[in-house]
Amino acid sequence: MVRSLWSGATGMNAQQTNVDTIAHNLANVNSVGYKAQVTQFKSLLYQNLQTVTTTANGDPKPTSSQVGLGVRTSSINSIFTQGSLLDSDSDTAFAIEGEGFFAVRGEDGNTYYTRNGDFTWALAGNGGMTLTNADGLPVMDSQARAIVLPRTYIASRLSISEDGEICYPDETNSPVPIGRKIGTFQFSNPGGLNRVGDTLFAVTDASGRAINEDTNAEVEKSRIIQGYLEGSNVHVANEMVNLIVAQRAYEMNSKSITTSDSMLEVANNLKR
Repeated sequence: MVRSLWSGATGMNAQQTNVDTIAHNLANVNSVGYKAQVTQFKSLLYQNLQTVTTTANGDPKPTSSQVGLGVRTSSINSIFTQGSLLDSDSDTAFAIEGEGFFAVRGEDGNTYYTRNGDFTWALAGNGGMTLTNADGLPVMDSQARAIVLPRTYIASRLSISEDGEICYPDETNSPVPIGRKIGTFQFSNPGGLNRVGDTLFAVTDASGRAINEDTNAEVEKSRIIQGYLEGSNVHVANEMVNLIVAQRAYEMNSKSITTSDSMLEVANNLKR
C-alpha cells in the first residue's frame, strides 16, 4: 500500500513538470525564435519480490516477480524544427532558413547563440553604429567580432544579402558588400545546447563546438532573409492535446493515491 502511495506521488510530480513545460511552450507561442520543449520520463528502480528460481519439485520458474517504484523526469529536450517566417516592417529583422544560429556576445563576455533575428542598429562608443539584439547585446560577424560600422553609413540604406553580407548602395543605387558579414553557426548536436534564456543558448560538451558556416565547406549553408522573423515552432493544437493528456495522467495518479488510502482505511477498520 505504501509503495502504491509513493508511486502515485512520483507520477503526480512528473506530470506537474510536464504541465509546466507545456504551459511554458504556450506562453511563448508568439516569442520570436523560440524552440518548443518536450518532457521525457524514465521509470524508477524495480523491486524484486521473487527472483527466478525453481519449484519444490525442481521445475524452473522462468520469470521473476518485480514491481516498479514510480517514475521521474529524465530530461526536457528542445525541438529545433524550423519555425514559420513572419513578415516584418523592420529593416533589421532577419530570419534564418536552415540549421544556423546567430551569435551574440553576452554581458559576461561569453558568446551565446540564438535564432531570434530581431536586431537593431545602436550607437557605438566611437560614434559609429553597432548591430545588437533587443537586449543590446552585440551581434557577431563571421569572424566572431562585433559588427561596428563608421558613422558615414546611413542605417536605413544598409541591406543584408542571403549569405549575410552587409551591403551599401553605390552611386548607381546598387547594393555593394562593405566587407562585413553576419555570422551564422551550426552545431553537431543542437539538442545538447544549454538554454540560458527563452531564445539564447550556450555551448556545452554535449552540443560540440560551434561550426562557422563561413569557414566550413562541409556544412549546408543557411539563408538569411531580411524583412522576416522566424516565429515560434510551438503548435498550439498539439500542445493543448498534450496538456489534456498530462492532466488526465495527473488525475489517474491522484486516483491511485486515494484508492490506496481507502484500502488502508479498510485494513485499519478490520482491527475494530
